[in-house]
Amino acid sequence: MLISEVIGRVKAYCGNDWDGPIYDDTTRDQVLWGAADVECTGIVTTCFASADVIRVAAARGANLIICHEALFWNHGDHTCWLEDNKTFQAKRALLDEAGIAVWRLHDHIHSGAPEDGRFVDSIFMGLAEKLGWRGYVTGNPDRPMSFEIPETSALDLARFLVGRLGLNGTRIVGDANARVRTVMVPMHLIGGPDNMVTAQMDAGVDCLVTMEATDFTTSEYVRDSAQLGLGKAMICIGHFNVEEPGMEYMLRWLPEATGADVPMSFVPSGDPWTYVLP
Repeated sequence: MLISEVIGRVKAYCGNDWDGPIYDDTTRDQVLWGAADVECTGIVTTCFASADVIRVAAARGANLIICHEALFWNHGDHTCWLEDNKTFQAKRALLDEAGIAVWRLHDHIHSGAPEDGRFVDSIFMGLAEKLGWRGYVTGNPDRPMSFEIPETSALDLARFLVGRLGLNGTRIVGDANARVRTVMVPMHLIGGPDNMVTAQMDAGVDCLVTMEATDFTTSEYVRDSAQLGLGKAMICIGHFNVEEPGMEYMLRWLPEATGADVPMSFVPSGDPWTYVLP
C-alpha cells in the first residue's frame, strides 16, 4: 500500500465536520516532508517528529511518521526562511537519509474517529484514557476536557500527572494545597483575555491542567484567586505533554482505518522540559 493510500484512508475514516468542513487546500493535515507515492514499510505515530523520533522510526524500518504538530517549528511549516539554518539542514538530511515521509494529522483526528457508534476526539480521549479519567468526564463525552475526580490536593494531582504521563516535572500556579475535584483542560492560553476560562473557574473549576499558559493573563488570575483564599490552582504540563497520549491512542484504530499490513507503533517525543530546582 502506498503512503498516499494510507493517508487517504485515515482521512476518510475520521469525521470531517465537527469543527466545520476540512478542505484539502487549507487543512493542516499535509505531507510535510518526503514522498507519498512509495510503498509504506511501516508507520510511527507521535506528537512531534523530533530528530530522536525520526531515528527510532528509521531503526524500526518505518518510512511514514504521522505526527500531530508541525515539523519545522512554525504554523504551516514554511521553510523559505530556513534554507541557511543549520538545524533545518541537519533535520532535512536526517529525513532524506532515512527515506521517511512525515504527514501531519491534526484537523481530522480532532474532528473525530469512530468509537462506539459516535465520533470522538482521539487526542483528548487519549489523554482521558491515559489518566484513567474516562469515568470522570463532565463535559462533552466525545471531547473530554472537563472532569470531576476524587478529591485531592493540587500538589498530589500534579504528582499524579507527572507519574502517569512520564513527565520530568511540572509547575503549579496558585495554591498547591487547594482541594481539587473539578478539573478542566482549557485550549490555548496564549495571551488573550481568556474571559471564558476565568468565568469557568469562578463558576466552580478548581484546577486547570494547561497546554500553553502565559504569565500575564490566566496565570495572574489564578495566583490572585489563591492569594484571596479562593483555593484555585493551575498545573502547567505543556502542549505536547497534553496531546501526546492521543497519538498513542490512535493505534487503537489505525490498523482498521488503513487496512495496511505493516508494522505500526507509537514513539513518544517525550517531555521537552528539564527542571532545575534550587
